[in-house]
Amino acid sequence: MKVTEHVWVIPDGRVNLVPNIGIVQGRKAVLVVDSGMGPQNGKVTLAEVRKLNPNAPLYLTTTHFHPEHVSGFQAFPESGVLVRPAVQQDELVSDSAPLMSLFSKMSPVHAALLKDVRMRLPDITFRDSIEIDLGGVTARLFVTGPAHTRADNFILVKEDGVLFGGDVITNRFFPIINKDGANWIKTLDQLAALNPRTVVPGHGEIGGADLIARERGFLSFMQSRTRELRTQGKSADQAVTTLSAEIKAKYPNWDNPEFLEGDIRRFYAEK
Repeated sequence: MKVTEHVWVIPDGRVNLVPNIGIVQGRKAVLVVDSGMGPQNGKVTLAEVRKLNPNAPLYLTTTHFHPEHVSGFQAFPESGVLVRPAVQQDELVSDSAPLMSLFSKMSPVHAALLKDVRMRLPDITFRDSIEIDLGGVTARLFVTGPAHTRADNFILVKEDGVLFGGDVITNRFFPIINKDGANWIKTLDQLAALNPRTVVPGHGEIGGADLIARERGFLSFMQSRTRELRTQGKSADQAVTTLSAEIKAKYPNWDNPEFLEGDIRRFYAEK
């Protein structure tokens, strides 16, 4: 699916555990954003890349360390240059094994996809940001601190005004707050300040900057209501019961409501 002059996306079709995969094509190289789950999906991604450009050198990057985003790159040629935040690599080393096990137990299909996965080591790591010149188009990769994970990696395609938001930005999916809800909100403010014309969420349909505002509105509502309930002396369990009902009524067409309890408890614990 062509999005802009230099950007294509393999859409997720609103299927859980399937990410939107990005392809950024320049005159001299191609950047692939996320891989799909396991080498089988990685092969599909690579085939789509090669339809666009059969011979271009490849750069690869991952928005975060979760299996559906990182575990397919072993299907890519070793000549592909994997670029990743150093903190994200540390998190992958420390946390990916139990998460891979969890995902494998979700269904026989997931178990088959993740069988014999070998995580590639990055060729280049960076601390805060890095720019990749693809020829006529530049991709800026950068991190802003913990939110969905410890090191969510954002990709801004500068000339096209396209932002890949990873799972910090989704379209009508309740997110999973694994790390820091308050910093997630601050991160969304930083992303909004970039004024992207097109936003590719980690999951869900592509949109504009309104996706950032909508995600921020949801998280801010959850944060403020959780604080109110805690100030009123409500327990975490009571906050979950009350706020889950409010959120489902306020966002009736959002998917994955099973994540709400964990998100509310995360905000309840944040001071």
